Amino acid sequence: MIRPGPRNLISDVAGIRVGNAEDRAARTGSTVLLPDARVVAAVDVRGGAPGTRETELLRADNMVDRVDAVVLSGGSVFGLAAGDGVVGWLAARRRGFAIGPWHMPIVPAAILFDMASGGDKDWGGDPPYRDLGRRAAEAADVEFALGNAGAGLGARAGNLKGGLGSASAVDDDGLAVGALIAANPTGSVVMPGCDAFWAWPLEQNGEFGGRRPPAGYGPADADMPADARLQAHTTIGAVAVNAELSKAEAARVAVMAHDGLARAIRPVHTPFDGDCLFVLATGARPLGSRADGEIARIGMIAADCVARAVARAVYAAEDLGDIPSYRTVHAG
Repeated sequence: MIRPGPRNLISDVAGIRVGNAEDRAARTGSTVLLPDARVVAAVDVRGGAPGTRETELLRADNMVDRVDAVVLSGGSVFGLAAGDGVVGWLAARRRGFAIGPWHMPIVPAAILFDMASGGDKDWGGDPPYRDLGRRAAEAADVEFALGNAGAGLGARAGNLKGGLGSASAVDDDGLAVGALIAANPTGSVVMPGCDAFWAWPLEQNGEFGGRRPPAGYGPADADMPADARLQAHTTIGAVAVNAELSKAEAARVAVMAHDGLARAIRPVHTPFDGDCLFVLATGARPLGSRADGEIARIGMIAADCVARAVARAVYAAEDLGDIPSYRTVHAG
């Protein structure tokens, strides 16, 4: 039986912690996934406008197969500097890929565009992201905030406030899967003309309000934002699993996990989005004798967790400036 973990967070995968840090004045922030030990990782990028760091080394044919952290950040190109802060924080603790006496922290990252969220972004030559990365690493824990937190602080979701979301699934055999998503898509996460999330069939225990489409609801046009905002999006995130996966197997899970974005956002993977999902495999649970079937099952569960995390991100978000939240628009 598959059910949410005790926290319904990605940290229900043992050994995974998450830290958030925000610059409230600038309406932006960064999020760090910090495993207790180095983990196998992979990535899959589907959006047409990605911004990433250290993703090429995650290809299955490249040497390094484990990472020390993953960074999700606002700030567009400026936000990639959050990875520098995390690298410095890890290096000070002698964590990283060992080469002689040196430790080289491997910290892939992805960024979203929140520059149009308002706030004071006139930072000149000193953007705040290196410090945000370091602070997020310092704050990493198994409990963490959703909604207007970390990389989700300045996020939009179509015409609504976006945010940071997470969800998990565990089964009776000890498998644990979790997702962490900074939802900032061009497309809508809510079905046009009603208050139901596109992900509503996957909802667990009323985790995003229990809203359902009206009887007889049929296909509808996508609820797209105004043309002026079509250049300002991207949904980024990560999946964690306690299974023992190779880089190639983790990459297959990442491909399948993107189906969760398609279940929760319409349209998705547009030319304006840099949609990117990482997979972290802690290796605590060996695969059984039918490994390919187990990987397929993990990918299916991962996609469901991703869809739920997208909806939870928007449901947990609060108004920010002139960006209304789901709960403001659909009150009652």
